[in-house]
Amino acid sequence: MAKHVSETPATQLLKSHKVVFTEHAYDYLEHGGALHSAQVLGFDPFMVVKTLIMQDQDAKPLVVLMHGNRKVSTKNLARQIGAKSVEPCAPEVANRHSGYLVGGTSPFGTRKAMPVYIEETILGLPRILINGGRRGYLVGLDPQVCLALLQAKKVQCALAD
Repeated sequence: MAKHVSETPATQLLKSHKVVFTEHAYDYLEHGGALHSAQVLGFDPFMVVKTLIMQDQDAKPLVVLMHGNRKVSTKNLARQIGAKSVEPCAPEVANRHSGYLVGGTSPFGTRKAMPVYIEETILGLPRILINGGRRGYLVGLDPQVCLALLQAKKVQCALAD
């Protein structure tokens, strides 16, 4: 069993909604991302979901949930959500919107309510690993939780890495 990590706003939210999840702590590597965590924990990077804080042309923030081994086509995403353009937020801006440090961003328990978009193929997986609100800490859960708790909207904007 992985070492227990102290509660985060994300795990508090999951527990308050009685969501069953597993904890997976690992040694965080700066810029290692989802591919590093998948490798260290022995999971397929397709199952590890990264939480990306992006913004539209008006600098309105949004959350994108994407497979660990895929990139976001910002052009396709913008078209699907009715925006002129979408781009990643600068790390300090992302930190301010989410309340989490980049590398430890969870879509659960964010400081600011933001629309959440999920790559549709993630929902076909039996379980996913997603950041639990701290660098070096993932939680395993049913991807349907993203629809139920985050009202995530399905998109198709994945590009192979």
